[in-house]
Amino acid sequence: MKLTSDNETLAENKVLILYILNKIDKPITNDALLQLVLSITDMNYFYFQQFLLDLLENKYIEIFKEDDNEVFESVYRITDLGKQTLELTKDMIPGIIKLKVDSTFKDELEEIKEAVSIVSEFVPIDKNDFNVKCKIVENNRIIFEVDVFAGSREHAKTICDNWKENAENIYPKIIHLLEEN
Repeated sequence: MKLTSDNETLAENKVLILYILNKIDKPITNDALLQLVLSITDMNYFYFQQFLLDLLENKYIEIFKEDDNEVFESVYRITDLGKQTLELTKDMIPGIIKLKVDSTFKDELEEIKEAVSIVSEFVPIDKNDFNVKCKIVENNRIIFEVDVFAGSREHAKTICDNWKENAENIYPKIIHLLEEN
């Protein structure tokens, strides 16, 4: 796809992004949105970013930063103007692409939700000490968070990896222990 050669293709890709954002109907990160778009169509990363900028300039989408305890992550969502524009232009998206979005969308969105909902990260305090945060996030809200100390980078990485692999087992055990008399 050449960025300057086919105005219809450019418009179609912008409408596709609006269509996906409308289907999601909640804020989504740049990476998660790109993953969804790439699961539907082959799009160059730089074109994707340019399409987002164009949609932002026209106020069809909005961007804001969510405060996730010291980490600010940009998320996008469709605006009311974007929804109105989508209603007028969604026929530009070929039927086969709409079908692909509608049929694969739920699976891809579930994968993104799972990837985003279990979060772990570690931050160095000094050369040998690390602060490890393990979280569960649902609908952009932290529903569980534990902050622990690790005495080495390897220990911090092990805790993070273990959380990502086993959070669904660890979380209920911690809650159960907290609820015991």
